[in-house]
Amino acid sequence: MFIEPYITGNPKGWIEVICGGMFSGKTEELIRRLKRARIANLKVEIFKPATDNRYAINEVVSHDANQIPSIVVHRAMDILSLVEEKEVVGIDEAQFFDNDLVLVCRELANRGIRVIVAGLDMDYKGVPFEPIPALLATAEYITKVHAICPHCGQLASHSYRLVDVEDKVLVGEKQLYEPRCRNCFNKGML
Repeated sequence: MFIEPYITGNPKGWIEVICGGMFSGKTEELIRRLKRARIANLKVEIFKPATDNRYAINEVVSHDANQIPSIVVHRAMDILSLVEEKEVVGIDEAQFFDNDLVLVCRELANRGIRVIVAGLDMDYKGVPFEPIPALLATAEYITKVHAICPHCGQLASHSYRLVDVEDKVLVGEKQLYEPRCRNCFNKGML
C-alpha cells in the first residue's frame, strides 16, 4: 500500500508514478491523491494531454466516472509555463506525452513540487510504453496497479487490444481494450 509523504518544514520535490494496464485504477488513484492534497490545503494543478478526449475536455475522468478539473496541454514542455506557485502537480495519461515529460517532471521536482504521474507502462503489444520506463527510473515512489483478467480472474497487467489496428496510439476504452493477465494476453497474441 502506498503511504503518502507529506511536506513538512522545508519542502523538497519528488516524483510519484502510478502505472499499470488499462482498467487498473491508475487515474482513480491519481484523483484520490490529488483530492487528498487539496484537503491538506496544498496548491494543486492537474494536466492531461490533448490526445485524451474520451470523457471530458477539461477534466481528468476515471473509467468509474470520478473526475477532477484539469488543463489540457499539447506538449509536455507546455506544463512548465503553466505551473506557478503550485505544491502538487498531477499528470494523467503520461504515455501520450513526448519524452520531454521526463525532463519536465524532473524540473518540477527540482523546484520543490510533488509530481504525481499516471500512465500505461506497456502498449497493446506488451512493449514498454515511453516515457513511462524513463519516469520509473527517475521517480522516488512507484505504484503498480492491476486490473482483473475477465478470462481467468488473475491479476491483469496487460492491455489487450480487441480490434485489428496497428497504430501504437489508439485512444479508447472497453470496446477497444480489455485487461488480461500474462497468460491470457499471450494466448490472444498467437
